[in-house]
Amino acid sequence: MSPPPPAQQPLAVQGSFEDLGRPLHEVEFVVVDLETTGGSPASDAITEIGAVRVRGGEVLGEFQTLVDPGVPVPPQIALLTGITNGMLAGQPRLAAALPAFLDFAAGAVLVAHNARFDTSFLREACTRQQRAWPRFEVVDTVLLARRLVTSDEVPNRRLASLARLFRASTTPEHRALADARATVDVLHGLLARARGVRTVEDLLDFCRTDDGRRARRHLVDGVPEAPGVYRFVDPGGRVLYVGSSLDMRTRVRSYFTASEKRRRMTEMVSVAATVEHVVCATALEAQVRELRLIAEHRPPYNRRSTRPEKAAWLSLTDEPAPRLSVVTKPRDGRAGVAYVGLFPSRSRALAAMDAVHTAFALRTCTDRIARRGGRSACVRAEMGRCSAPCVSGPDDAYAAVVADARSALEQDLAALVERVMGRVSQLSEQQRYEEAAVERDRLASLVRGLDRAQQAAALVRCGELVAAAPRAVGGWELVCVRHGRLAGAAVAGRGEPVMPVVDALRATAEHVEAPSGPGSAALPEETGLLVRWLEQPGVRLVHTDAGWALPVGGAARWSRLHLVESGRRGQGGPSLWRVPGDEG
Repeated sequence: MSPPPPAQQPLAVQGSFEDLGRPLHEVEFVVVDLETTGGSPASDAITEIGAVRVRGGEVLGEFQTLVDPGVPVPPQIALLTGITNGMLAGQPRLAAALPAFLDFAAGAVLVAHNARFDTSFLREACTRQQRAWPRFEVVDTVLLARRLVTSDEVPNRRLASLARLFRASTTPEHRALADARATVDVLHGLLARARGVRTVEDLLDFCRTDDGRRARRHLVDGVPEAPGVYRFVDPGGRVLYVGSSLDMRTRVRSYFTASEKRRRMTEMVSVAATVEHVVCATALEAQVRELRLIAEHRPPYNRRSTRPEKAAWLSLTDEPAPRLSVVTKPRDGRAGVAYVGLFPSRSRALAAMDAVHTAFALRTCTDRIARRGGRSACVRAEMGRCSAPCVSGPDDAYAAVVADARSALEQDLAALVERVMGRVSQLSEQQRYEEAAVERDRLASLVRGLDRAQQAAALVRCGELVAAAPRAVGGWELVCVRHGRLAGAAVAGRGEPVMPVVDALRATAEHVEAPSGPGSAALPEETGLLVRWLEQPGVRLVHTDAGWALPVGGAARWSRLHLVESGRRGQGGPSLWRVPGDEG
C-alpha cells in the first residue's frame, strides 16, 4: 500500500503595508463633545453629550442627550452654553445617559477636541457607576492641530479657529452635538494633512511619539549625503523652510530626532509634506542658493535674510543745496546723485546720517532752498551745527562743506572720524557718558555701512573674477564671480589639472549684466558672503579682469570702531554682512 500524498502547502503571499494596521478609511470613529457645569470631573457634572459616528468620511449616526446633573448650572456656564436649569429639568440622569452613549461608541476610536477634558469626565462617570472604562483608543484633535497647523494659519488651536480654517459645515457654539459635528470636519481636514499616516496605529503613534516626527522620517528618503540646499514644502506647495549643508542627508535627518528642541522647527516638520533638494558643487554655492531661495519664497520658518528690501543707502541729493537723505529704493543711473554706504535697515542708516551731521554742518531740513536764501536761521544754525544755506543761499561756503562731506564718505574717512571722536571725547570729559556712547555707536553704524559698500563696490567693479580655495581632501574649489554675483562653481579633484576646469567654468558661468545703480548684481548678503569667502586664508585669485582693491583711506581702516559696536551687541565680532538682518 503506497503512502498517502503529502498535504499541499498553502502558497505564501506577501502582505501589504496595510496588513500591518487598520486602514483609516475602514475604521469607525466616534467624535464626542461634552458640556459640563465646570472644569473639574471630581466636583462638576455633565449637562450634555453629543457624538457623531463616522467611517471613511461618511456619517453613520449621531447621538445627543441633555443630562440632569442634579445640581444648579452656574450662571456663567449657562451664559456660555445657553443650557439653563429649566432645560435640564426632567432630562435623563447620567446613570441612564452614560450606558446609552457607551453603547453608541462601542468598538470605535474615540475622538475629541482636548480629549483629556472629555475622557476625564467620562472615566469619572464610569467610576461612580462602578462600570469598567471601555479603554477606548483616543485621538485628540488639539494635539493633531499643534503638529499639522502652523501659527500663521490660525491664532490658536481652539475649535472655532480650526473650524474656520477647514471651513466646517457647522459652527461651534458650545453645544455638544454642534461642536462634535464641527470636530468631525476638523478631523478630516487634519487627516488630509497627515502625510504618511495610513492606519489607526500610524495616527496614534503620530499623536504620542516624538511630536509625530518618527512617523515622518520617510521624508528624508532620497536626500543624498552631499553638499546642497534643501527645502521643506507643505501639502499646498508652499516652501516652509530653506537650509543648506555640506551633508544634506545628515542635516535633514536631524530635524526628525529628539535632539531638535526648537519649537518652530518641530512645528515646521509636522506640517511639511516633502523635502526637496538641489545638489551643489561646493558649500559656497549651497549657501548662495539658500540666500536666493529665502529671498524668493520668504519661508515662514526662516528668520534671517527674508527681507532684503530693508537695505538702505545714504544719498546726497541733487539740488543747489544738497542734503543727506536715506534711500531704500535708489534710482539706477540718476545723474548727480551719490549713493554711499550699505545699511541693514533704515534706522541704522539714520544713525549713520546723524554721525555725518555731527562732523559736517550740512542742512537737515527737507525744504527746497531758494538760490537767494532769505529765510531766518533755525536752531541748528544758531548752534553752529548747520551752514544755513537757507539764510544766505547755497553759496561757495556751503558747497565746500558738501565737498568735504562727499570726500569723506567716498574716499577718506579720516576727517569725519576725527571730528566725531573729538565730540565723543568732549562729552566724556563732561561725564556725559550716555551721550558719548550714542555718538560712538552712530559713527560705528556709519563705518559698518561704508565698509559694506566699499567691499561690495570693489567686487562689483570686477566683470569677472575666478578664485580657488584648497579642499581638505585635496583638489580645489573654484568660483566664478561676475559683478558681485556668483555666476558658477566647480571642483577640480585631487591630481586633476586645474586650468581646464577653470576654462570650462568661465565658459558655462551665468552671464551677468553690470548694475547701473548702487550695489551689486546680487543680493547684498550674497555679495558679502562672496567677500568673506575670498578673504579666507589660502584662497587664490586665478583670474580677474579688473583690480580688486579697497580705498586706502576707506572704512576698513577704522574697523576697530565697528568692533566696539559688535561687542556691545553681543555678536562676538564684526558681522559686517548681515544684510538685511545684523542680528546675532
